[in-house]
Amino acid sequence: MNLAKQKIHFTDSDLINPTNPILVNLIGAGGTGSKVLTALMEMNHSLIELGHAGLQIRLWDDDVITNANLGRQRFAECEIGLYKSVALINRANRFSGTNWKAETVKFEKDRLDKLPENALANIYISCVDSVKARFEIADILKMLKNRKAYSNRPRYWLDFGNSQHIGQVLLSTIGEIKQTKSEKYETVASLPFITDEFGELLKQSEEQDDMPSCSLAEALEKQDLFINSSLAQMGCSLLWNLFRNGMTEYRGFFHNLKDFNTHPIKVA
Repeated sequence: MNLAKQKIHFTDSDLINPTNPILVNLIGAGGTGSKVLTALMEMNHSLIELGHAGLQIRLWDDDVITNANLGRQRFAECEIGLYKSVALINRANRFSGTNWKAETVKFEKDRLDKLPENALANIYISCVDSVKARFEIADILKMLKNRKAYSNRPRYWLDFGNSQHIGQVLLSTIGEIKQTKSEKYETVASLPFITDEFGELLKQSEEQDDMPSCSLAEALEKQDLFINSSLAQMGCSLLWNLFRNGMTEYRGFFHNLKDFNTHPIKVA
Protein backbone atom coordinates (compact mmCIF):
# COMPACT_ATOMS: atom_id res chain seq x y z
CA MET A 1 0.00 0.00 0.00
CA ASN A 2 1.58 3.29 -1.12
CA LEU A 3 0.68 6.04 1.35
CA ALA A 4 1.42 9.66 0.44
CA LYS A 5 4.05 11.26 2.63
CA GLN A 6 3.11 14.19 4.83
CA LYS A 7 4.25 17.47 3.30
CA ILE A 8 6.30 19.74 5.54
CA HIS A 9 8.67 22.67 5.30
CA PHE A 10 12.00 22.53 7.15
CA THR A 11 13.11 25.84 8.67
CA ASP A 12 16.19 27.43 7.09
CA SER A 13 19.07 25.81 9.00
CA ASP A 14 20.88 29.14 9.49
CA LEU A 15 17.99 30.35 11.66
CA ILE A 16 18.07 27.39 14.03
CA ASN A 17 21.59 27.85 15.40
CA PRO A 18 22.72 31.32 14.32
CA THR A 19 25.94 32.96 15.48
CA ASN A 20 24.27 36.38 15.67
CA PRO A 21 20.69 37.47 16.45
CA ILE A 22 18.23 36.97 13.60
CA LEU A 23 17.35 40.27 11.91
CA VAL A 24 13.60 40.93 11.75
CA ASN A 25 11.91 43.83 9.95
CA LEU A 26 8.51 44.35 11.59
CA ILE A 27 6.46 46.57 9.28
CA GLY A 28 3.53 48.35 10.94
CA ALA A 29 3.12 49.39 14.57
CA GLY A 30 -0.66 49.65 14.85
CA GLY A 31 -3.34 47.33 16.22
CA THR A 32 -1.60 44.13 15.12
CA GLY A 33 2.02 45.26 14.89
CA SER A 34 2.11 46.64 18.44
CA LYS A 35 0.92 43.29 19.77
CA VAL A 36 3.25 41.29 17.53
CA LEU A 37 6.14 43.28 19.01
CA THR A 38 5.11 42.16 22.51
CA ALA A 39 5.05 38.54 21.32
CA LEU A 40 8.50 38.97 19.76
CA MET A 41 9.81 40.24 23.10
CA GLU A 42 8.61 37.04 24.74
CA MET A 43 10.00 34.95 21.89
CA ASN A 44 13.39 36.66 22.04
CA HIS A 45 13.73 36.04 25.78
CA SER A 46 12.66 32.41 25.42
CA LEU A 47 15.05 31.74 22.53
CA ILE A 48 18.00 33.19 24.46
CA GLU A 49 17.12 31.06 27.49
CA LEU A 50 17.26 28.02 25.18
CA GLY A 51 20.77 28.95 24.01
CA HIS A 52 19.72 30.68 20.78
CA ALA A 53 21.18 34.04 19.70
CA GLY A 54 17.72 35.64 19.77
CA LEU A 55 16.18 38.36 17.63
CA GLN A 56 17.16 41.86 16.52
CA ILE A 57 14.02 43.83 15.63
CA ARG A 58 13.66 46.93 13.46
CA LEU A 59 10.14 48.40 13.61
CA TRP A 60 8.90 50.47 10.67
CA ASP A 61 6.01 52.97 10.90
CA ASP A 62 5.67 56.65 10.00
CA ASP A 63 2.43 57.22 11.95
CA VAL A 64 2.15 59.18 15.17
CA ILE A 65 -0.02 58.19 18.14
CA THR A 66 -3.48 59.77 18.34
CA ASN A 67 -6.32 59.54 20.84
CA ALA A 68 -8.09 56.99 18.61
CA ASN A 69 -5.17 54.57 19.10
CA LEU A 70 -5.63 54.33 22.88
CA GLY A 71 -7.35 51.20 24.20
CA ARG A 72 -7.10 49.00 21.10
CA GLN A 73 -3.38 49.51 20.50
CA ARG A 74 -0.43 49.33 22.89
CA PHE A 75 -0.21 53.07 23.65
CA ALA A 76 -0.77 55.34 26.66
CA GLU A 77 -2.22 58.86 26.81
CA CYS A 78 1.18 60.34 27.65
CA GLU A 79 2.54 58.98 24.34
CA ILE A 80 0.10 60.92 22.10
CA GLY A 81 2.07 62.79 19.45
CA LEU A 82 5.06 60.44 19.49
CA TYR A 83 5.93 58.17 16.59
CA LYS A 84 4.39 54.74 17.17
CA SER A 85 7.61 52.93 16.25
CA VAL A 86 9.74 55.04 18.62
CA ALA A 87 7.34 54.71 21.58
CA LEU A 88 7.09 50.94 21.21
CA ILE A 89 10.79 50.28 20.64
CA ASN A 90 11.86 52.52 23.54
CA ARG A 91 9.46 50.66 25.82
CA ALA A 92 10.66 47.25 24.57
CA ASN A 93 14.32 48.19 25.07
CA ARG A 94 13.72 49.50 28.60
CA PHE A 95 11.76 46.38 29.52
CA SER A 96 14.05 43.78 27.96
CA GLY A 97 17.47 45.43 27.85
CA THR A 98 17.57 45.01 24.08
CA ASN A 99 18.94 47.41 21.47
CA TRP A 100 16.13 47.18 18.94
CA LYS A 101 15.65 49.98 16.40
CA ALA A 102 12.79 52.19 15.23
CA GLU A 103 12.25 53.61 11.75
CA THR A 104 9.92 56.62 11.41
CA VAL A 105 9.39 56.10 7.67
CA LYS A 106 7.32 53.72 5.58
CA PHE A 107 8.90 50.52 4.29
CA GLU A 108 8.77 51.54 0.65
CA LYS A 109 10.92 52.56 -2.30
CA ASP A 110 11.54 56.23 -3.00
CA ARG A 111 10.61 58.09 -6.19
CA LEU A 112 13.80 56.87 -7.86
CA ASP A 113 12.95 53.22 -7.06
CA LYS A 114 15.71 53.11 -4.45
CA LEU A 115 15.25 50.58 -1.66
CA PRO A 116 14.91 51.86 1.91
CA GLU A 117 18.06 51.95 4.00
CA ASN A 118 18.32 49.01 6.43
CA ALA A 119 15.89 47.01 4.27
CA LEU A 120 17.89 43.76 4.53
CA ALA A 121 16.74 41.27 7.16
CA ASN A 122 16.27 37.53 7.60
CA ILE A 123 12.54 37.70 8.38
CA TYR A 124 9.91 40.25 7.38
CA ILE A 125 6.67 40.55 9.34
CA SER A 126 4.04 42.82 7.79
CA CYS A 127 1.11 44.21 9.78
CA VAL A 128 -0.12 46.78 7.27
CA ASP A 129 -3.65 47.98 6.61
CA SER A 130 -3.69 48.31 2.83
CA VAL A 131 -3.34 46.02 -0.17
CA LYS A 132 -1.11 48.61 -1.85
CA ALA A 133 1.40 48.34 1.03
CA ARG A 134 1.48 44.54 0.69
CA PHE A 135 2.27 44.72 -3.01
CA GLU A 136 4.99 47.30 -2.29
CA ILE A 137 6.56 44.97 0.30
CA ALA A 138 6.36 42.04 -2.13
CA ASP A 139 8.09 44.11 -4.80
CA ILE A 140 10.91 45.05 -2.41
CA LEU A 141 11.37 41.45 -1.27
CA LYS A 142 11.62 40.22 -4.86
CA MET A 143 14.37 42.79 -5.45
CA LEU A 144 16.18 41.81 -2.24
CA LYS A 145 15.99 38.12 -3.12
CA ASN A 146 18.58 38.65 -5.83
CA ARG A 147 20.99 40.59 -3.61
CA LYS A 148 24.18 38.72 -2.70
CA ALA A 149 24.21 38.55 1.08
CA TYR A 150 24.90 35.79 3.57
CA SER A 151 24.43 36.76 7.21
CA ASN A 152 21.28 38.80 6.60
CA ARG A 153 19.93 37.07 3.50
CA PRO A 154 16.12 37.34 3.31
CA ARG A 155 14.41 34.03 4.13
CA TYR A 156 10.78 34.48 5.20
CA TRP A 157 7.83 36.86 4.97
CA LEU A 158 5.01 36.52 7.53
CA ASP A 159 1.98 38.63 6.62
CA PHE A 160 -0.90 39.58 8.94
CA GLY A 161 -4.13 41.02 7.58
CA ASN A 162 -7.68 41.52 8.83
CA SER A 163 -11.03 43.23 8.43
CA GLN A 164 -13.57 43.75 11.22
CA HIS A 165 -14.07 40.15 12.37
CA ILE A 166 -11.89 38.04 10.10
CA GLY A 167 -8.22 37.85 9.24
CA GLN A 168 -5.42 35.70 7.96
CA VAL A 169 -1.74 35.04 8.53
CA LEU A 170 0.40 33.60 5.76
CA LEU A 171 4.05 32.52 5.74
CA SER A 172 6.05 32.80 2.50
CA THR A 173 9.63 31.97 1.62
CA ILE A 174 11.78 34.56 -0.13
CA GLY A 175 13.14 32.25 -2.79
CA GLU A 176 13.68 28.56 -2.14
CA ILE A 177 14.85 27.32 1.25
CA LYS A 178 17.23 24.38 1.11
CA GLN A 179 15.50 21.36 2.59
CA THR A 180 16.99 18.50 4.59
CA LYS A 181 16.62 15.14 2.86
CA SER A 182 13.91 13.12 4.51
CA GLU A 183 12.55 9.60 4.07
CA LYS A 184 9.59 10.32 6.33
CA TYR A 185 8.33 13.58 4.80
CA GLU A 186 7.87 15.18 1.41
CA THR A 187 9.61 18.52 1.77
CA VAL A 188 8.37 21.82 0.34
CA ALA A 189 11.16 24.33 -0.40
CA SER A 190 9.12 27.27 -1.66
CA LEU A 191 6.01 28.90 -0.16
CA PRO A 192 4.36 31.51 -2.44
CA PHE A 193 3.84 35.18 -1.60
CA ILE A 194 0.33 36.14 -0.52
CA THR A 195 0.34 38.73 -3.32
CA ASP A 196 1.05 36.03 -5.91
CA GLU A 197 -1.36 33.44 -4.58
CA PHE A 198 -4.25 35.64 -3.43
CA GLY A 199 -3.49 38.87 -5.29
CA GLU A 200 -6.88 39.20 -7.00
CA LEU A 201 -8.76 38.40 -3.80
CA LEU A 202 -6.74 41.02 -1.94
CA LYS A 203 -7.61 43.65 -4.52
CA GLN A 204 -11.31 42.74 -4.39
CA SER A 205 -11.37 42.89 -0.58
CA GLU A 206 -9.72 46.31 -0.37
CA GLU A 207 -12.02 48.60 1.58
CA GLN A 208 -12.86 51.91 -0.01
CA ASP A 209 -12.78 53.78 3.31
CA ASP A 210 -9.13 53.81 4.36
CA MET A 211 -9.27 57.13 6.20
CA PRO A 212 -7.90 57.07 9.77
CA SER A 213 -10.42 56.81 12.60
CA CYS A 214 -10.96 59.90 14.75
CA SER A 215 -12.03 57.97 17.85
CA LEU A 216 -11.85 54.53 19.42
CA ALA A 217 -15.59 54.07 18.87
CA GLU A 218 -15.14 54.73 15.15
CA ALA A 219 -12.12 52.41 15.03
CA LEU A 220 -14.14 49.61 16.63
CA GLU A 221 -16.69 49.89 13.82
CA LYS A 222 -13.92 48.89 11.41
CA GLN A 223 -12.07 46.32 13.53
CA ASP A 224 -13.31 44.30 16.49
CA LEU A 225 -11.50 44.82 19.79
CA PHE A 226 -9.67 41.46 19.88
CA ILE A 227 -9.17 40.51 16.22
CA ASN A 228 -5.66 41.99 16.17
CA SER A 229 -4.48 40.30 19.37
CA SER A 230 -5.88 36.89 18.44
CA LEU A 231 -4.13 37.04 15.04
CA ALA A 232 -0.90 38.23 16.68
CA GLN A 233 -0.81 35.34 19.15
CA MET A 234 -1.60 32.63 16.64
CA GLY A 235 0.66 34.05 13.93
CA CYS A 236 3.62 34.37 16.28
CA SER A 237 2.98 30.80 17.42
CA LEU A 238 3.60 29.73 13.82
CA LEU A 239 6.91 31.62 13.85
CA TRP A 240 7.83 30.17 17.25
CA ASN A 241 7.25 26.64 15.96
CA LEU A 242 9.64 27.30 13.07
CA PHE A 243 12.37 27.96 15.60
CA ARG A 244 11.37 25.43 18.24
CA ASN A 245 10.51 22.45 16.03
CA GLY A 246 12.61 23.26 12.97
CA MET A 247 9.72 22.44 10.66
CA THR A 248 6.09 23.23 10.00
CA GLU A 249 3.18 21.40 8.44
CA TYR A 250 1.26 24.68 8.19
CA ARG A 251 2.05 28.02 6.62
CA GLY A 252 -0.81 30.02 8.04
CA PHE A 253 -4.54 30.17 8.69
CA PHE A 254 -7.80 31.97 8.06
CA HIS A 255 -9.40 33.20 11.28
CA ASN A 256 -13.00 34.25 11.98
CA LEU A 257 -13.38 35.70 15.46
CA LYS A 258 -17.14 36.24 15.11
CA ASP A 259 -17.91 32.51 15.00
CA PHE A 260 -14.60 31.37 16.59
CA ASN A 261 -13.62 29.39 13.53
CA THR A 262 -10.03 28.97 12.32
CA HIS A 263 -9.01 27.15 9.15
CA PRO A 264 -5.33 26.13 8.89
CA ILE A 265 -3.42 26.40 5.59
CA LYS A 266 -1.02 23.53 4.94
CA VAL A 267 2.35 24.04 3.23
CA ALA A 268 1.06 22.34 0.10
